[in-house]
Amino acid sequence: MSVRLKLTLSYAGFLMVAGFLMFLAAWYTGRPGPGYPLDFVVRYIPDDVINTIGRLVPGNRAFFLRAYAPAGVLALAFLLVFGLVGGWLLAGRMLAPLSRITDATRKAADGSLSHRIRLPGRSDEYRELADVFDTMLARLEAQIAEQRRFAANASHELRTPLTITRTLLDVARNDPNRDTADLLDRLHVINTRAIELTEALLVLSRADQRSFARTEVDLSLLAEEASETLLPLAEQRGLTIETSGDMASTLGSHALLLQMTTNLVHNAIVHNVPERGAVWVTTSVQPGAVTLAVENTGETLAPDLVSTLVEPFQRGTERIRTDHAGVGLGLAIVKSIVQAHDGTLTLSPRANGGLRATVQLQSASVLSRVDAGC
Repeated sequence: MSVRLKLTLSYAGFLMVAGFLMFLAAWYTGRPGPGYPLDFVVRYIPDDVINTIGRLVPGNRAFFLRAYAPAGVLALAFLLVFGLVGGWLLAGRMLAPLSRITDATRKAADGSLSHRIRLPGRSDEYRELADVFDTMLARLEAQIAEQRRFAANASHELRTPLTITRTLLDVARNDPNRDTADLLDRLHVINTRAIELTEALLVLSRADQRSFARTEVDLSLLAEEASETLLPLAEQRGLTIETSGDMASTLGSHALLLQMTTNLVHNAIVHNVPERGAVWVTTSVQPGAVTLAVENTGETLAPDLVSTLVEPFQRGTERIRTDHAGVGLGLAIVKSIVQAHDGTLTLSPRANGGLRATVQLQSASVLSRVDAGC
């Protein structure tokens, strides 16, 4: 049976039971049964009054059944019809929002994620369910669109080194006298770039899936480790790195958070002024949150350009391009790692040129209390 039919029968059955109970109550209260204590009535009420009440009250329940049973049966029949018709209409009205939600679910299952329920009316359980479903559809649509765009960009980026490699090999095959040392060097560079791109894609996929164990991690130690690792690259470019701040503990993946910090510092070094540039890495603690901020000098960046830097393979055409520019996934990986840790990433241009990247995560104490509460 459908839910609507079940609700209809439930409403009708409830009315029938209620009417039958009322009929039984009237039957049992028709006259007191044998042995009822009438001493008080006999003692204090005159005999003529008692005789009058005796004539008015039915003498037995059989008389009550003969007098009121036909009317009771008609009343029960009316309650049955009324319960079926009214229950059917009420059930249809109550289940109408579920029909809209079912239609939207069916369309989503067929691949149409652009449809929205937009259930009107007051805020109730149905409205809340429809709003949550619309929000889920919107997120799914955005994620699928982003995945398709990412897959297209990744295919393009991976195809480029493979195409160059094939071209170099074809040239070498047609020119036997070509210097093989130069060919090997170029193939090594291209192969290294392809490996870096593949590893970056794996890290990005791991962050998106949130398949990692959470341990307590101090962002200040990660900042020092990343700065020390990239210090030779900074000195090669004539840059300085300053690391400061408080101990900032959070819960997450040590490897992913280190990758996030390293990418931010590397991005600040690569996209900087050629000489006498600087990178500042600071950590701080706020109520319930910890912050990692990486700033660097550089060219003046437009706000519209900054908003696109977290997109995969977006390096920024107005930024300094060098052989260390990476594969275009540095900030995209940072964004995915931050989202996997339920944090926020904010990019903003500096007034004097350069970029400020701020990562805010929940503190370890807050996350520990949440886990303990669960």
